[in-house]
Amino acid sequence: MTEWESVIGLEVHAQLLTRTKIFCGCATHFGAAPNTQVCPTCLGLPGALPALNADAVRLAMRAALALECELRETSRFARKNYFYPDLPKGYQISQFDEPLAEGGALEIEVQDVGEATPRTKRVRIQRVHMEEDAGKSVHGEGSDSRVDLNRAGVPLIEIVGEPDLRSAAEAGAYLRAMRDVLVFAGVNDGNLEEGSFRCDANVSIRPRGSTTLGTRVELKNINSFKFVEKAIAVEVRRQIDLTETGGRVTQETRGWDEARGETVAQRSKETAHDYRYFPDPDLPPLALSPALIAEVRARLPELPRAKRARFVSELSLTPYAAEVLTSHPRVAAFFEEAATLHGDPARVGNFVQAEVLRDVTTRGLTASLPVTAKQLVSLLSLVDDGTISGKQAKELYAAVRGTDRDPREVARELGLAQVTDAAALEQICRSVIDKNPKQFEQLKAGKAALYGFFVGQVMKETQGSANPKIVNDVLRRLLEEG
Repeated sequence: MTEWESVIGLEVHAQLLTRTKIFCGCATHFGAAPNTQVCPTCLGLPGALPALNADAVRLAMRAALALECELRETSRFARKNYFYPDLPKGYQISQFDEPLAEGGALEIEVQDVGEATPRTKRVRIQRVHMEEDAGKSVHGEGSDSRVDLNRAGVPLIEIVGEPDLRSAAEAGAYLRAMRDVLVFAGVNDGNLEEGSFRCDANVSIRPRGSTTLGTRVELKNINSFKFVEKAIAVEVRRQIDLTETGGRVTQETRGWDEARGETVAQRSKETAHDYRYFPDPDLPPLALSPALIAEVRARLPELPRAKRARFVSELSLTPYAAEVLTSHPRVAAFFEEAATLHGDPARVGNFVQAEVLRDVTTRGLTASLPVTAKQLVSLLSLVDDGTISGKQAKELYAAVRGTDRDPREVARELGLAQVTDAAALEQICRSVIDKNPKQFEQLKAGKAALYGFFVGQVMKETQGSANPKIVNDVLRRLLEEG
């Protein structure tokens, strides 16, 4: 492997979050009964004409700007001609030599094996263009196949990356970073299972140190990050083995067979001239005014990489906490609201990571949160003022989640209160000392770590309700008394 270098470029297809298709008014809902979201336009019936969806254009522009691309003031739609049962017109409306945007980049972080910290790499993006999706072929048992055209005409952007990736791990990091950007930008829901975010990987090898690109193989429509990484690693190994045994890599399209753990040949790879691209005569050039570009740029939300950096620099979170708390736009917004209300972002972040995130469910851009930011802050304030202990806070959270009740009211009903009576705690401390005379002698001899042992025993006796600070004060006084 050290004699060879893999060269990988990814093509990401991302469905735009519009209510209707790109060239007609049909709905884009996933999971509808087959062929119920169709009309003469997306069925390719004679005489039906396309009309461009303005919302799709704005979302595509937002995605391109989020990926640091330069928007072209004029782009053009073209017909990509090929035959397949799920392509009713016999061509796909896409963009070819005049795409929507060009020349972007995406920064990724890659955790290399054996390295303590991740490295950063900037991956170039060649272009972003708009196109319509094809339908879906549904293969049954034997030779039975059916076509569902609900997806035909759903608006997509294709994001073509330069061949800057050098490993399966880098490819996986690129895809995860890409999905984060598109989801935070509100462009795509990032759902690989439903096919709204999918990728093709162009993979080749070359002798290490060479600058000449080898013959590339395209891996098509892989629907998970794990499978993308596995497929690329296996395909690189296949190409190396083939080359070293005197064979020749041929340009083709291959799929990933998870059961067999290998890539499988599908068809010879077409080149651009095979598709006979030509400008679509039914669609005029797409002209973007400088004012529209400025408007879309101004409305671009804060993206995940910038948000994580701000959480670290301004809110004093650790890089790990910042990454966890920006796992989803709604989670990040929830954390920020709670941190602002409470005033201690690190404290809020710790509780969100330890308790709240276990109960969060996400779907696309939506998230189901078990408590509101106000409920969380109210709960933490009970710990801050000494009313309840940290352990009791977990119990209270479990009682409040999924309701709209005030944590203070619930705490009163449950009888949750921290023991702050020094006299009562002294009696418990003496009982614990009597049960553990050897450890107490070691503590008196200077083994300060045993303070934690005795505090833990007292907390156990009080079922976590003792005030730890008062317990420490009592123990120190008892120690001084001998």
